[in-house]
Amino acid sequence: MEKLTTQEEEAMQVIWDLNGGFIKDFLDKLAEPKPPYTTLASTVKNLERKGFLTSERLGNTYRYHPIINAEDYKKKFMKGFVGDYFKNSYKELVAFFAREKQISAEELKEIIDMIENKKSE
Repeated sequence: MEKLTTQEEEAMQVIWDLNGGFIKDFLDKLAEPKPPYTTLASTVKNLERKGFLTSERLGNTYRYHPIINAEDYKKKFMKGFVGDYFKNSYKELVAFFAREKQISAEELKEIIDMIENKKSE
C-alpha cells in the first residue's frame, strides 16, 4: 500500500467519513481553506490510480467508493512510522511521547490495562 500525501490523506478522511460520494460532496466536507474543485478532482483520480478508490460513472459524473478502509491504512501507516522513526519499537514511541509530556501517567495506565485485558481474553 502506497503512502499518501497530506492532501490525499485529507481527502481520504472525508471519503471514509462519507463512505464514498461525489467530488462536490467531498469538497463540501473539507475544512477551510478548501482546494479548488479541479485540484480535489485530480487528488481523487490519484487515489483511484493508487488503488484506494473505485469509481462508477453516473451520467457525466463519477461516484467514488473507498476500497481500502481507514483502519487498514492506519495500521499500515503506523507500522511504517514506527519502523522509520522508532526502530520498530512501540516502546520507543510511547517513551518519546512520555518525554515530550504528550501522554499522561493516567493514559499510560489505561494502555497497560488494555494490554493486560487483551492477554487474558
